[in-house]
Amino acid sequence: MTGRISLSVNDMPVDLDYFVQEYIDHVIGGILASLKDTGEIENLELTIDNEGQVKITLNNSDVPLKDFPGEIIRSTVEGMVSTLKGVDEVINRLQITIGS
Repeated sequence: MTGRISLSVNDMPVDLDYFVQEYIDHVIGGILASLKDTGEIENLELTIDNEGQVKITLNNSDVPLKDFPGEIIRSTVEGMVSTLKGVDEVINRLQITIGS
């Protein structure tokens, strides 16, 4: 696993077991590997705001996203997170943090 992983949905923390942490780590790692000029994850913050905009900060640098990759990332992450116990039916804001 890359590091400690935390998730909050609609500003409420979501408890993650080992499997879910590993799954999120691998999915986010795969997403980043498909983007240009990204490297290993030392620390990462991925947010989806109430307008569906995706922002990724990797190793203290913003990762620029065009509309199409942003939509794929939003759909993938929201789909993955929406099935977790304790997550509201409607996701207005989402934040994933990976780091030590």
